[in-house]
Amino acid sequence: MSTGTVVITGGTAGVGRAAVREFADAGYDVAILARGAAGLKAAEEDVRAAGARKALAVPTDVADPEAVERAAQQVEDELGPIDVWVNTAFAGSLAFFWDTTDEEYRRMTEVTYYGQVNGTRAALARMRPRDHGVIVNVGSAMAYRSIPLQSAYCGAKHAVKGFTESVATELAHEKSRVRIRMVQLPGLNTPQFTWNLNKMPGHPRPVAPVYQPELAARAIRFVAEHPRRSIWVGISTAYTILGERVAPTVVRAYLARTGVSGQQTDADLPRHGSNVFAPRDDDADRGAHGPFDDEAHSRDPVLWASMHRGALLAGAAVSGLAGLAGLGLRRRR
Repeated sequence: MSTGTVVITGGTAGVGRAAVREFADAGYDVAILARGAAGLKAAEEDVRAAGARKALAVPTDVADPEAVERAAQQVEDELGPIDVWVNTAFAGSLAFFWDTTDEEYRRMTEVTYYGQVNGTRAALARMRPRDHGVIVNVGSAMAYRSIPLQSAYCGAKHAVKGFTESVATELAHEKSRVRIRMVQLPGLNTPQFTWNLNKMPGHPRPVAPVYQPELAARAIRFVAEHPRRSIWVGISTAYTILGERVAPTVVRAYLARTGVSGQQTDADLPRHGSNVFAPRDDDADRGAHGPFDDEAHSRDPVLWASMHRGALLAGAAVSGLAGLAGLGLRRRR
């Protein structure tokens, strides 16, 4: 069983909450940084229920660099040195760019992009002197191919990708043993769609196919514990990234035709109000899952193949050698 201390921003709901449980089940001490009081309390209870050594909930707005720095110091004071830092917190919307105010846009960018910058800065301030630690920044297929109605989120995820790659190169330059990783995610069944900023007539929904957040959490812990620069979750992430590389004009035309309607549903689903400026799990815990359990996939062959690529490559090599040996025997006959 793994041990150590992990910090998870946005750890009260969705991917962050699933990651809290994933690391707790593996035996880590877990610190949860988020805004909602009820969500923080419930996430802390999840850690203790898993039998992990310690849990620490720290009310934190990740858009505030000083608050993140104070939280990081509190974690080290109470739990010890931080081994893994996971940045999952974000705020999003479903709205056309021209219907989004400057204040809304800036706030979503500050949380989704600068939140990861702030978390990375606080983690590196402690990890670099020790020459030890892993930072996992949570990205999206939309870091490679933007979609309509989410320009603030897509812009932030593009920025996170570029920022992470730059910092990784800087760490390599100084031959640091601190590592920074990325996880690229598909549409997930999280509470995001019950509390994002919505200015469209329909109820927000994830782009199909939909996956459960536990798959993302599994990928996050995997890259934290294995030498992998980045990992993809979901077949939709794979074909989005690869499709953008091969046929970007075709992908844009497809998204222009289907992207707006594909992110809305007429179903009567819960709405808790926008969480852009205020948490929506202050009075009630929202958990890891959203309202799309009936269609969400709990298995992912893309993630499985990526996590087992060493064995798959070894198997392919053995098969190839066996084939060559067989060919040689036939030729000698």
